[in-house]
Amino acid sequence: MYRRQETAITTDRLWLRDFHLSDWPAVHEYACDPEVSRFMEWGPNTPLDSRRFVERATSLSYLDPRVDFELAICNKLDDSLIGAVGLHIDDMANREGWLGYCLRRDQWGHGYATEAAYNLLHYGFERLHLRRVYATAAPDNQASINILQKIGMQHEGTLKSHKLIRGTWRDTELFAILEHEFVPPRRFF
Repeated sequence: MYRRQETAITTDRLWLRDFHLSDWPAVHEYACDPEVSRFMEWGPNTPLDSRRFVERATSLSYLDPRVDFELAICNKLDDSLIGAVGLHIDDMANREGWLGYCLRRDQWGHGYATEAAYNLLHYGFERLHLRRVYATAAPDNQASINILQKIGMQHEGTLKSHKLIRGTWRDTELFAILEHEFVPPRRFF
């Protein structure tokens, strides 16, 4: 393990960067919110859960080859950490990865998740040479489904009784996009 060049992606309004250990209180601010974690497989987080997430995200940035890009979403206006976005390569041979994101509740509805997800998706195709990226959403999480559709992902189907979350089996909507289907950067707002 050694330190790779830090990943940083600048968008119109955001800065996507590697996590630092000192970020855990800002992560905990949104990760402990039951409404934020409502559709997630994790949470609501304890302070220890949030620390462990940041420690893991930080340690993964040292791996070579790097296959996990769990990045902090920071607002460029005030440099505040408002969420996380991740791209994880789960099949190097087939150049496939998955995308996820999470935002502080007071930042919902401003297009930040769409902007962050789209730009990390672009990074995955342009810099990591991925061929396919997929993402999942709970069937009743219409906001997340809208984000996935806005960034060009297509619905591939419903995975029945796919995830056990807080003691309940949940269906999962599967979305994906291929490299040749991706539309180069454009504005969403």
